[in-house]
Amino acid sequence: MPQPHRPQPRPPADAAPEPTGAEPTGTEPPGAGTYTAPPAGTAPPTDAAPPGAAPARALDGILVADFSRVLAGPLAAATLADLGAEVIKVERPGTGDDTRAWGPPFVADPPSGEEPPSGEEPAPHEGGAPRRGTAAYFDAANRSKRGLALDLGDPDDAAAARELARRADVLIENFRPGSLAKYGLDHTATRAANPGLVHCTITGFGSGAGARLPGYDFVVQAVGGLMSITGEPGGTPLKAGVALVDVLTAKDATTGILAALRHRDRTGQGQLVEVNLLSSLLGSLVNQASGHLATGRDPGPMGNRHPSIAPYETLACRDGQLLAVAVGNDRQFRELARALGAPELAEDARFARNEDRVQNRTDLVKALERRLASDTPHDWTERLTAVSVPCGPVNTVSEALELAQRLGLAPVTPVGEGRIPQVTSPLRLSGTPVAQPFAPPRLDEHGTALRTWLSGPADHPLPPHV
Repeated sequence: MPQPHRPQPRPPADAAPEPTGAEPTGTEPPGAGTYTAPPAGTAPPTDAAPPGAAPARALDGILVADFSRVLAGPLAAATLADLGAEVIKVERPGTGDDTRAWGPPFVADPPSGEEPPSGEEPAPHEGGAPRRGTAAYFDAANRSKRGLALDLGDPDDAAAARELARRADVLIENFRPGSLAKYGLDHTATRAANPGLVHCTITGFGSGAGARLPGYDFVVQAVGGLMSITGEPGGTPLKAGVALVDVLTAKDATTGILAALRHRDRTGQGQLVEVNLLSSLLGSLVNQASGHLATGRDPGPMGNRHPSIAPYETLACRDGQLLAVAVGNDRQFRELARALGAPELAEDARFARNEDRVQNRTDLVKALERRLASDTPHDWTERLTAVSVPCGPVNTVSEALELAQRLGLAPVTPVGEGRIPQVTSPLRLSGTPVAQPFAPPRLDEHGTALRTWLSGPADHPLPPHV
């Protein structure tokens, strides 16, 4: 059901960014990309905005109350902001989101115009040395939000939180199931006050028998089976290099929220969207889970190898440098064999078909690496890509960003002087391009204006972001 307020539209995508002065779920409540215009002289696509007009955003007019912390919920809210929603991030006073302290690295906050009390030292980090600023971790999931600090244990702040929920289109939270009821912020209460609200709750293990279990990405990677299939055979089970379960859960939450908003468009009614880390992980095991369900056998770790495709792994080149090769069909293998100067490999009965190559993987790898040893991964990438064999070197993060830049993907977007640039949203929408992001908020950065708005008439628009 549409709410009486309507957030102000975003500025045009080519406007300058506005200046600014993981894993856990289920804890108790606390006390983008740049739209690039076509080159000059190029006719705009038919779905482009008229010349001089600000492009529409897919979620223009949607207000999101982000009560979540750490990664899954905040990342879902940031994605909605990319799509044009106004997002208000609610944090506990004093400390804010846990990830503000998850460093190093830390980056100094821009000046806020407020100095700490006389004689007060900067907060120490774990090593005891003073630090200022916010952890880079926080910035990764909190772009394009306004900051509001509320203590839900304070009656006035709790009332402001309820008023925010009453005015919002979407509410995202990752509190332990049932813990918000005493503040009037559980789904039963928010739905009664705001029938059009899409209320998204994120937990570690659902709202049933697992409701009391705290959900941390690392623990869910372990108990959810992912670590058992990650690593080298016979080696120590390993986690993924990022909080992958939280990221997957954020994408599931975003999908559910968008579906619920579409339902509201038709009916005027909001609904509860529930996601949990364990289910998001199990739904992402895809072929590994399907293989177990088909055979009853547990898959195990295979390093960089694929259980059903070969060669689909890293192979050693000159000086042991690694090349990732992903041959998905027999035609590609024939091209690989020719490029290596060994077309006979494709005629060898051990390697002619994919199932043969999987069965004879050890011999296959020896034959390929013997020939790959003559050159570097970079040189092989050029040769093999030229004949449509999917491959590439094992890049560092900086090299990956440089690759995306060379390919014209504009992977990094600045958000203001002295602030950490943001990784550009992967979404490209021709008619409703993603919003130019602005920097994540300082703790309670917009609190004064937002508290004034929440204490005023409900039909007053959200104040412009400054």
